Amino acid sequence: MEEKKEKIVILIVDDDELVRMTLSVLVGSMGYHCLVAGDGIEALEVLKSTAIDLVLSDVVMPGMDGLELLAYIKKHHKDTDVIISTGFSEKASYAKVIQAGAIDFIKKPIDQAELEAKLARAVRERNLIRKLERLSRHDDLTGLQNRRSFNERFSYEVERAHRQNYPLILALLDIDNFKEYNDKYGHQAGDEVLIGLGKILMECTRDKVDMCFRLGGDEFALLLPQASPDQGTEIVQRILLSFVEKSYGKTTLSIGLVACRRNMHLDRTQDEKEMIQRADRAMYEAKDSGKNCVVTKI
Repeated sequence: MEEKKEKIVILIVDDDELVRMTLSVLVGSMGYHCLVAGDGIEALEVLKSTAIDLVLSDVVMPGMDGLELLAYIKKHHKDTDVIISTGFSEKASYAKVIQAGAIDFIKKPIDQAELEAKLARAVRERNLIRKLERLSRHDDLTGLQNRRSFNERFSYEVERAHRQNYPLILALLDIDNFKEYNDKYGHQAGDEVLIGLGKILMECTRDKVDMCFRLGGDEFALLLPQASPDQGTEIVQRILLSFVEKSYGKTTLSIGLVACRRNMHLDRTQDEKEMIQRADRAMYEAKDSGKNCVVTKI
């Protein structure tokens, strides 16, 4: 499905006020939300305060030119695309700006039809790239984030929690007796259990705060930022009870819960590995304790 134009924010950067205002009106008439900046320095301020999808920038500007602005955006705003415009073809060739990281190049005076086509193509490509990124980081069956996403997010969240000094809880969940259920009722029924647990995780966790993952098979994980041990325990107990209420045969959940606090005596990679191992051991301790329970290692 094509992304709505009004969700696309375009920043026009040009030191010529007439050009800047003309392009702003033109781009706005195409249905995009448009902001303007008179030069590269002013554009940086806009980028710091507003999420910009696409920048249309002149090349020749005082202070910070278009190629310098492009380099900054590529380094600090990786989700922002750039189209370079110029009336001085000898200053910046198509090959030069594309090699520098721009997604397109347009010559001045800008033709309305050409600009509209280039913007539409840029939006289509953004949508496709983000769709592919989402597919690469999400589990097809449950719609939860996958192991690849977990590996990336876990490291990021541990570091952010340490830097901002707030608690972070990791929970590992495994479905008890899942193989027997799968063998008895078939893979389609087994898939329904996995899908059902995915829904329960989303329903029992905090929207846009907690993160839910399917790591593979019948193993799942939760990351609970800014959750105390009591809050983390309450969340997973709610998940445990909700799953039992679904009555998927003899399946239950074994859950291991740990607090992720940085040990500064270990390097970051080893420390994160040990956090996950502690959660894994807690989960298997829950299985050894009779299953259908939570073991915490806070």
